[in-house]
Amino acid sequence: MLPASAYYRLVRDTFQAHGDPVTAEGQMAYMRRQFEYFGLKKPAWKALATEIHRTQGLPDGTNLQELARLCFGDEHREMHYFALETVQKMVKKQPPGFIHFLEELILQNSWWDTVDWIAPKLVGVHFQRYPELILPVTERWMASGQCWLQRVCLIFQLMYKEKTDADLLFRYVRQVADSREFFLQKGAGWALRQYSKTNPEAVRHFLETTRVSALTRREGGKYC
Repeated sequence: MLPASAYYRLVRDTFQAHGDPVTAEGQMAYMRRQFEYFGLKKPAWKALATEIHRTQGLPDGTNLQELARLCFGDEHREMHYFALETVQKMVKKQPPGFIHFLEELILQNSWWDTVDWIAPKLVGVHFQRYPELILPVTERWMASGQCWLQRVCLIFQLMYKEKTDADLLFRYVRQVADSREFFLQKGAGWALRQYSKTNPEAVRHFLETTRVSALTRREGGKYC
């Protein structure tokens, strides 16, 4: 296994060699120029990541966290995606305290694309393995007033289906009902819409009896 610094340089050099400046310009414009891009669309960088993982292996423990931190310290968004792809492949092997590292990733280079990946596919999976963490962690995140942490609390259950803790979901939607933050209103609606595919009556009743933003109501009620 390569040291994290050498692994990072390999990924960066590989991505840079396959990038396309024209594609990069469009990607940067779409993301409001918050990040640099090599110009790799998702199928391209995922294929490169798969090959790197095959030949170099998957890091774990401190090596995993060090590599992810190096990638997230890079200015190119595809490097952040590589970090999340790598962490996702290893998340089911992590101890309970890994939630603190996931919180770190949520708060670094935060925007909807990475946060919406981390919430269901990393945090949601980790919470399924350690359900005793859900309440203390999400209550702390909701109380933080930090938009991205709160959005994760709303959407980490997106893939839970019938195992969704509806009471917790509804409680957190109520807590952000007065927020004017677009990503919270939209996140609440997304979470309700997704749960309505499993229990439309519960979501319909919630929306009929609860004051929420117009955006949350519109998004949450699409399927019920």
